Amino acid sequence: MKYFYLLVMVMMLHVALAQDAINYQTPPDVIAKLVLAKSSPSVSFNDDGTWMLQLERSDMPTVEELAQPELRIAGMRINPNNFGPSRAAFINNLSLKDVVNNKNYSITGLPANAKIGNVSWSPKQDKIAFTNTTNNQIDLFVIDVKTKVAKKTNKQPLNEVLTGGVDWVDNNTMYYAVTLKPASAAPQKPAAPNGPVVQQNLGKTAASRTYQDLLKNAYDEQLFEFYATTQLVKNTNGIETKIGKPAIYSSYSFSPNKQFVLTEIIKKPFSYLVPVNGFNSTLQVMDANGKLVKTIVELPSSELAPTGADNVLNAPRGHRWNPNLPNTLHWIMPLDSGLIKKQVEFHDALYNLNVANQNEAPQIIAKTKMRMGGVTSITENLLMVTEMSRAKQQIKSNLLNLTNGEIKLMHERSMNDAYSDIGTPITMKNKYGINVPMLMNNTTMLMRGTGASAKGDLPFLNEYNIETKTSKEIWRCKAGSLESVVAFLDYDIMKFITSKQSPTTTPNYYMYENGKATAITNFADPQPELRKITKEKISYKRNDGIDLTADLYLPENYNKNTMGRLPVIIWAYPREFKNSSDAAQVRGSKYGFVRVNYGSPVFWATQGYAVMDNAEFPIVGEGTNEPNDNFIAQLIANAKAAIDKVYELGVGDSTRVAVGGHSYGAFMTANLLAHSKLFKAGIARSGAYNRTLTPFGFQNEERTYWQAPDLYFKMSPFSYAHQIKTPML
Repeated sequence: MKYFYLLVMVMMLHVALAQDAINYQTPPDVIAKLVLAKSSPSVSFNDDGTWMLQLERSDMPTVEELAQPELRIAGMRINPNNFGPSRAAFINNLSLKDVVNNKNYSITGLPANAKIGNVSWSPKQDKIAFTNTTNNQIDLFVIDVKTKVAKKTNKQPLNEVLTGGVDWVDNNTMYYAVTLKPASAAPQKPAAPNGPVVQQNLGKTAASRTYQDLLKNAYDEQLFEFYATTQLVKNTNGIETKIGKPAIYSSYSFSPNKQFVLTEIIKKPFSYLVPVNGFNSTLQVMDANGKLVKTIVELPSSELAPTGADNVLNAPRGHRWNPNLPNTLHWIMPLDSGLIKKQVEFHDALYNLNVANQNEAPQIIAKTKMRMGGVTSITENLLMVTEMSRAKQQIKSNLLNLTNGEIKLMHERSMNDAYSDIGTPITMKNKYGINVPMLMNNTTMLMRGTGASAKGDLPFLNEYNIETKTSKEIWRCKAGSLESVVAFLDYDIMKFITSKQSPTTTPNYYMYENGKATAITNFADPQPELRKITKEKISYKRNDGIDLTADLYLPENYNKNTMGRLPVIIWAYPREFKNSSDAAQVRGSKYGFVRVNYGSPVFWATQGYAVMDNAEFPIVGEGTNEPNDNFIAQLIANAKAAIDKVYELGVGDSTRVAVGGHSYGAFMTANLLAHSKLFKAGIARSGAYNRTLTPFGFQNEERTYWQAPDLYFKMSPFSYAHQIKTPML
């Protein structure tokens, strides 16, 4: 026995010494350079494309930013020192370009060490608002485009815990939310709680999915109320006026004529089961000065929503202003008590309400046989109404004529059928200054889309006739590059702006006019080292015949005849499909510019690895079968097909393969290591591995643990952790 204890002590000493010897490591120089490379600016154009705002940002946060405090409550992560989101990605610099004269201008008056967000153009496009976040508060600045000068315009610090940015009402007036008290006045944590945490459902079913960072006790409630309570203010040329009373505003939006404000106010009791967007709330309409006009509805907590695909809370949802009418709200109401399997002819209804008429009652203007997904106003009398079934993965677009109540099918497809997607409407500002779909000659809409095809993505700009349901191509990306329309300016001269890239050319912007393209930008390659590796989109088949694809990256100057087979890294994310034809579709483009961030596996191609990124891992459930009924077997089939392909190409060593993924991809990784011997290593980033801890559904699985306990057990790599013999990070 004494030898046993001696052995244990030696082993403990060995472990302690091994751990003590672990220090922070630095990557190879080429990887460090790639990680720290500065991205090309993002851009924002004014409506006629004459001015371009360039937004420069850093991809990596500073140590100071990471050292800021973080409070996790109500499903949010906030910085308690400045009443804003924690560890957000900020813009560091702004500049303007005169597109017509091809001149660049710096902007004076920008704050030092800027952390810029919420950038927005004024209605007349001659001003640009933005917020700047410091360690202690959030301020509002306005740029005068003519003088290129930025000036701070707020008196009180902004509160962006729930509502962010500003809402332009006219060219001199903005609305936003401000703090009531300094951060130093936050409630202090009691030395001991006043009592136990008690939750009751009072006879009501409350089957909520699993969320993170929820409220846990009475002190969390106090903190949430302190940080989320705001005062709405109106800022006119720098003069702030209070609007209404302080409240926990989760959202506010102006009617098209700017006379009314729709607000959603969070009410107690707060939920410990769902994030803040599912708390009890009141929807009400105020006038522009904050006087209550009408209470629209009291909304219950979403913790009462039934589980399952296409089931919804038995309450109105999706309240929005109709952008083509001065002050009319519309919203959706379930006709089936929120239960999609209830046998009714129609499952949802669309309601309208003119809030200016105090005596008017809400009116039903449309009903749908599937769950209503959204409503888009095209003209005063024409709406596009979307209905869908997540369970069947089907989506329909309908046209509703308000003059006669007629509803016509516009287009329908499988949600996963990217090949038949007709695109999304090009928008232009209406008389209220709100973007709505363009409709020409009462029959034709302009549509832009990714142009998914068997050849990869070839983005398009089409005319779509809503009467004949046919598309006419106006412009399409040419093979050899990846180019898409980012702004449309003038139909008569067919003037629009595109973003264009290729495997060797960084994304840049072009102005098209009557078919002629002119370069607007000439951004340099931020990561020239990546041009030394090669990229190829490869295709292969799974053992059941389903076509798969992946992006294959190989090292600089790689020659399989002289360098032999390489170790392989496969990076993937599983997706569920209801039919194999959708699963087999090609996604993405082989002509995209390779740009990697800190989390990309492509770095390893610089270190002598073959990297298969975006490897397709479809999980298919045909007919009455659910995709997850055969989850593990399909994961293994996907993995084996990928490994077989790189081996067949002569570039990959099938005995030296690693697999990795993020979130559900991490879940996939752990399962593959538990149930197969295909891999030598795994990288599982931010995954959940025990599905019994998400008992009311996960991903697209709508069955609860109690409906399918065996499924939850078998899909959890935690259940088979003892089988994992492969190193996993």
